[in-house]
Amino acid sequence: MPLDNTIGLGVAGNFAHHLEQAGELKDFENVMTEEPDAPKGIFPFYLPGHESFLGVYCIGEDRLELPSYEANAQVEPEIALRCEIVYDAQMQVEDLKIEAFTTFNDCTIRKEGAKKISEKKSWGPNSKGIGDKWIEIDRFAEGGVMDAYHLCSYLKRDGKLHPYGVDAPLLGYSYFYEKLKAWLIEKMNRQEDFGPLEDISSHLKACGYPKEALISIGATAYAEFGEKHYLQSGDEVYVIAYHKLKDAPDLLPSKSKIILHQKVI
Repeated sequence: MPLDNTIGLGVAGNFAHHLEQAGELKDFENVMTEEPDAPKGIFPFYLPGHESFLGVYCIGEDRLELPSYEANAQVEPEIALRCEIVYDAQMQVEDLKIEAFTTFNDCTIRKEGAKKISEKKSWGPNSKGIGDKWIEIDRFAEGGVMDAYHLCSYLKRDGKLHPYGVDAPLLGYSYFYEKLKAWLIEKMNRQEDFGPLEDISSHLKACGYPKEALISIGATAYAEFGEKHYLQSGDEVYVIAYHKLKDAPDLLPSKSKIILHQKVI
């Protein structure tokens, strides 16, 4: 589906240790969650038609453009869901019909003094990256196609390939399947503008109640290289979802594997 009319939302803190490694845990110190391992909240990275910087279409495919100013940018390897948004008569989100998944690079700058997560998430075209294909979801529940998938990521620098994020099963997400879906619907309707978080329902209204959403569901923990190295021009990014019974966690394409490959400029 074309994504320029699709709202882009991300989940913060849905994989153990990621926020600590990214130096962002303090941002959420006053955000209360229902459970200790619950995600911290959701944030916008693309608001179609919006007058702010978030209205600039930011999702690239084969290139990742660093900010024009000096910034510490890191890959955030994630799974993204393609969803139909169903509203009730009061224009509250009633349901999310989760249709397909792909890989995603929720590239983030480590920006001191940013008041909102979204300020670190988009700085122009090709700020993000999306995989080379979608895999249809038979059911967003245990026993479905996503059970068998893992997510891994690499950075190629000066001809050498480095693991960037840890290799992780999708079942390792803190909130996943029905629990994640219910949590997303609740946050889309009721999350308040507080601390680093924003009122998502007001964004939905400002965007004319979009019918579709692209939701990135959280970044994995970093491998040692990813935790210690920021992106440079000339790097190559790989974010890969692979079927554990059919594929190897490498760069070779297959029918069941999703590969995001971006050159950094």
